[in-house]
Amino acid sequence: MQKFDLLAIGSGPAGSRVASKCAEAGWNVAMVESRQYGGTCALRGCNPKKVFVHAAEVIDAARRSNGRLCDAGDIKINWADLQKFKKTFVEDIPKNSRSKFDGKGITTFLGEPKFLRPTQLSIGDEKVEAKHILIATGARPRTLNIDGEDLVTTSDEFMNLGTLPKRVVFIGGGYISFEFAHVAARAGASVTILERGERPLKTFEASCVDMLVSKSRELGIVIKTDASVERVEESGGGKHVTYQTDGQTKTIEADLVVHGAGRTPNLDGLDLEKGRVDFDEQKGVAVDPYLRSKSNPAVIAAGDCAATGSAALTPIANAEGDAVVNNLIGEKQAEPSYGTVPAVVFTVPALASVGLTESAAEDQGMDFKVVEADISDWGSIRKVCESTAGYKVLVDNRTDQILGAHMIGPGAADMINLFALAMKLKAKTDDLKSILFAFPTFSSNIQQMVSG
Repeated sequence: MQKFDLLAIGSGPAGSRVASKCAEAGWNVAMVESRQYGGTCALRGCNPKKVFVHAAEVIDAARRSNGRLCDAGDIKINWADLQKFKKTFVEDIPKNSRSKFDGKGITTFLGEPKFLRPTQLSIGDEKVEAKHILIATGARPRTLNIDGEDLVTTSDEFMNLGTLPKRVVFIGGGYISFEFAHVAARAGASVTILERGERPLKTFEASCVDMLVSKSRELGIVIKTDASVERVEESGGGKHVTYQTDGQTKTIEADLVVHGAGRTPNLDGLDLEKGRVDFDEQKGVAVDPYLRSKSNPAVIAAGDCAATGSAALTPIANAEGDAVVNNLIGEKQAEPSYGTVPAVVFTVPALASVGLTESAAEDQGMDFKVVEADISDWGSIRKVCESTAGYKVLVDNRTDQILGAHMIGPGAADMINLFALAMKLKAKTDDLKSILFAFPTFSSNIQQMVSG
């Protein structure tokens, strides 16, 4: 039985952060990873995804500029080259992560951990005991509970495809489906999104989502709402997808069916019951405000697998990792400091949001005004030949502070950070209007966005 001060389960942003800081403080630390060292974001998520998104951005910029800014010719995504380039960003991460852990004196295990008792786990043939156990296992694609689920490709697998099939169907209308649908469409595939709800991307501002849906359809992406997938079957070398819509059973043929229907805490196989760790399969490990397990004081949870009610985003995992470090080796206990966290759907153009949506502000009885516009005719948008751009900003009538900002268009993914900064610092719209932004830039549009 090997004994440690801390055992971190998972090597993503939260797990690696806590393990490294505790090791630097002189703790005897171990790390266990069931897949590859580095975690989902670095290896299979946001970082490699952005390589694919940029390929779509390059193609889109050339095509929409054809005949106005350039002669684009027969520009297209070379899928093999894209995969080769993406690989350069991820192939060394497991080795480098392991080397970093070794350099800090962290004992590493590669295997499936299982609780035996509240402070003891097995990892293959090894048994370990730890004073503190951090569960930072992230999230996995949620179980679809449909016939033929084994025929559905995950987003991880999509980013490793040797070739892109001609007909691609995405199950679910979340950010994963929209981001990869925009890549696949610009790579020449025929793309369909099947969303079981009334509208996709439910957590984003409805008016901006509507603009994204219209843009997606202009690209040839078929988006069907109120479409609940029942089964996927093999069909003549392809896939046969059956779904219900408006009380009718319909089918669609595909060469590839991709899971984009949300993720759930990755807690399967940990035998949490034996560790006396209370959890909810959909929400994660039940934790107190300091991220400690409510049922086992030796256990902490952070990131996508912790039931904090926060969004499953990398910056959230980072903030929670910092809080865990503070609470383990700091002088005072502290809750995670989230602040205002923006979210982005990396389509082309991107959809970005921070703070309250209009419906959420109404539900809370806020006294606010709405400043919104379709800005596709603004000079900054026309200069890059884009046809879709708009925004909605919610301003508190009492304080003149930003309650929420939502936008779609070129530069949206970066501009949303300025709104998040303004909200964090409680800046008023007059403060934003007084800033002499570099011009002409997309960011300089913010002054007009808060002026109406």
